[in-house]
Amino acid sequence: MKQIFLDPSRCIGCRSCVAACRECDTHKGESMIYIDFIERENTVATSPTLCMHCEDPLAPCAQVCPAQAILVSADGIVHQADESRCIGCQNCVFACPFGVPKFDVRGNYMRKCNMCYDRTSQGKGPMCATVCPTQAIFYGTYEEFIAAGRAKQGAKPVNQFYFGAQPVQTRNYVVLTEEDEALDLMALAQEATKGYLIDLPAASAGDNAAPWVEADDAGIPVRAAPPQPWAPRQPEPMPRVPGKPEPAPTH
Repeated sequence: MKQIFLDPSRCIGCRSCVAACRECDTHKGESMIYIDFIERENTVATSPTLCMHCEDPLAPCAQVCPAQAILVSADGIVHQADESRCIGCQNCVFACPFGVPKFDVRGNYMRKCNMCYDRTSQGKGPMCATVCPTQAIFYGTYEEFIAAGRAKQGAKPVNQFYFGAQPVQTRNYVVLTEEDEALDLMALAQEATKGYLIDLPAASAGDNAAPWVEADDAGIPVRAAPPQPWAPRQPEPMPRVPGKPEPAPTH
């Protein structure tokens, strides 16, 4: 079975995947993949985010759908909501541990990545993986990923995630560099600090700035305002050139 391997260390934020995702026939011009910043206060590093197609527990978004609008195919692909069934409750949006499903307000239905099912069901790669210039999005089997030489570079694919005490196993993988068998996202969230608490160097924008000086103190002449500020200013007369006739007055 072929999966998607997401490697944030290779992402350059070019958003080729976002543009290509719009071209998928089932997406109607809307992109189902997102580029997220990692520690935006510290670095410009980015990471692609798409549906992880949860396997255990199976598709929490589908399990909380009261209208059975989200279906899972036999090959484990979790599809986006069927427009004719979706009732707009947004349970799926709140249930997804990865924050992938988005609610289309204009269409009044949920949309998310379905791994380009119109392509992958025919043996083709998803649009995002086919255009990624750095292979930050790799599509293939686990054996193909290892054969591509990524394991020799210290890559460690992980598809086991922990949200507190709740483990979630996914069809797709996230590529890490450490020898971790699972990724505890709640622990990472607790260790993270907000931007205003982080130890950043002092701002230097005002080092070369001069203090504000009033016009009177700076000796700048103040132009007198006309008696009626809303009236247009009268143009100053042009200096007369000797030997040139006066222009005819205009009415």
